[in-house]
Parts: sequence; structure tokens; C-alpha cells
Amino acid sequence: MRRVHAVNFVRTMAVTTVVFLAPFRFIELGFDGVGIGIIVALLASAPIVFSFPTGWANDRLSMKTVIVGGLLAMAGLLVAVSAARTVVPMAAAFLLLGVANSAVNVSICSLYYKHDAPGDPNRKYGRFVGWLSLGPPTGLVLGSLLMRSAGLDVLLRAMAALTALAALAVPGLGEEKFAAVSFRDYRFGIFNRRTLLFSAFLVLLALHWGTEGTVYGPFLRGRFGLSDSGVALYMAGAYMALAGAAFLVGRLRYDPVRNRRLFLLGMVLSGAGLALMTVGDVRLSFLFRFIHEGGDGLMGAFAVLTISELFEKRTVGGSAGILTALQTTGHMAGSLVFASLGFRAGLHVPMVVAGAILLANAAFGLYAVPRD
Repeated sequence: MRRVHAVNFVRTMAVTTVVFLAPFRFIELGFDGVGIGIIVALLASAPIVFSFPTGWANDRLSMKTVIVGGLLAMAGLLVAVSAARTVVPMAAAFLLLGVANSAVNVSICSLYYKHDAPGDPNRKYGRFVGWLSLGPPTGLVLGSLLMRSAGLDVLLRAMAALTALAALAVPGLGEEKFAAVSFRDYRFGIFNRRTLLFSAFLVLLALHWGTEGTVYGPFLRGRFGLSDSGVALYMAGAYMALAGAAFLVGRLRYDPVRNRRLFLLGMVLSGAGLALMTVGDVRLSFLFRFIHEGGDGLMGAFAVLTISELFEKRTVGGSAGILTALQTTGHMAGSLVFASLGFRAGLHVPMVVAGAILLANAAFGLYAVPRD
């Protein structure tokens, strides 16, 4: 499944680089905190509507066609983002970018979940999240260089070109497997105590993502005086911990008890690191952000592994799509609340609040994360 990793690498490189660095453009264009929050929330909101229909299509129709179409649409929309200068067209471009990215994400996850190659689950999903997580730091390093030498518009167009080229890898993704799936099958998989508790856990986890596309970059520039390229390098360096932690999971032998403990430990590290990265020294801040991203890497690997175990392969596309939609409500709510809070009360405040929520969620996870 190397082509899956390649496509995910490019996709996350493009989207995360744009999401993390675009707030600088928003500020230059005079957008306020509410406008920025709405734009990022629209990007995050797309999976609420489209994740289940995409997953359902993945279970019954063609995953590859959706992936190719989504990648090409993403490329065009990245160009549109570079051209937009007011809130309404920027919001529209981000909403459609979210739709296209969601379609690719759900489809490629479905393809990977349905892949029957034998092997250790930790290895399978640790590698999946590891390669997915290497895209953002690579994009942020390239972004810092391109922003310094050529500007954000060139960066956006370069990401658009790479995303379009990634579509060439899709025809070799392997055979697609489908089955006759009724809506009743999805209902039984989702509406049970085990899945509903885990869904609530994922929604609370996703709240902190709302800080990253709204106040994270401006906080680093305002608190530490970093240039735009300096912000990108800070983000990229910390993000390497996310990929490293996911690859570490891939090196561990599958053990449900240990996996669950590491999942919850990841939540604790993520929350503590996010709150403590607001300290006044940039070196300590980077250290705590590195810890936060390491926790996110553990959570990311074990989240997809848990989802793969919650559902049957024939329904995992639509079922995982429903969980993605629910998780997106947390991302969207976090974007709206934390953007407004940050630009009113101080850019450090959302980090502290989101970190505290993650720590509380770790305690909730003792009940919400399945034991086997």
C-alpha cells in the first residue's frame, strides 16, 4: 500500500501547510477573529455532511474515482485560495477545499481499512498515520522557504501542482472490494454504547484542532516575534514528533491492554503540552509543543486502529465516515470558539483551555475507549 502512503503524504502536506499558514494572509487582508473562525470552521465542517455519503459510496461503488476527483478538485481550490481577497470567496474556497479533502480522506481510509494483507495491526496503522503525519512538516519546511523567497501565492500554486500530480498514483492502489450494505447495518454498528462513548471521546479530542488553523500561527508570531518562515519551521520541527510517535506505534507488537494505556497517555501528553507551550521562552515552548505533537501521534495511530476494530470491513467505510462527521463537529466548534476567544482574550488563552479539555478527556477515556 505504498501508493496510499504517497497520496496521503502529499494530501496532508498541502492541506496542513495551507491551514497553518493561511491565517497570516487573513490578517494581512484585514479579516477579524470572527471572520477567520468562520473560514476555518467551514473548512472543518464539510465532513459533517459529506463523510457518510462518501463512506457509503466507498462500501458500494468506486473509491479510486472519488480519490482522483477529490485530488484534482483540491488542486484547483488551492489556486482559488491564492486568488481570493475578501471573506466570502475565501470562505467558499475553504468550504469546497474541505469537501474535496474529506472525500479523499474518507475514501483512502476506507481503502486501507478494507485491505486484507496479513500482519500486525499496530504496524499497519502506525505506518499509515506515520506517513500521513510526515506530510505537514515537509510542507511547512518547503513553505517557509517558498514564502521567504517567493511569497504565499507561489507556495499555494506549488501545493496545487503536487496535489494534482498525486492523482497519477491512484490507478495502482489495488483492487476495490464491495458488498451489499443496508442502512440498517450502519445503524447497528454505530448506535451502541461502545461506539457512542468512543464517538463522544473523539469529538472532545477534535476540539483542540480548532486552535491550529486560527490562533496557533499568530500566537507564535505575536508571543515570540517569529517571522512567517520562523513560524513554519517551529511548526514543522514540532510536527516531527507526531510522525515519530506514530511510527513508534508501528514498531510495537499488538497488545490491546498496552495500546489502550498508550492511547490515554497520548491524550495526557497532548493536553499538557498544548497548555504549557504558552510559556514565555521559545525554547521551552517548542519543547512542550513537541510533547503535544508526540501525544497527538499516539492518539492518531490508536484512533484509526480502534475504528478498524469497531466495525466490520464491509461497513467500515460508511461507519468511519459517520465518526469522521461527528469528530468534525468538535473541530468546527473549536475553530469558532477558540478563534473568537483568542482574538478577544489573548492568543494564548485557547491553548490553555484546549489543553485542559484534553486532560479531562483522558479521564473520560477510561470509560470511553474500548478495552478490546
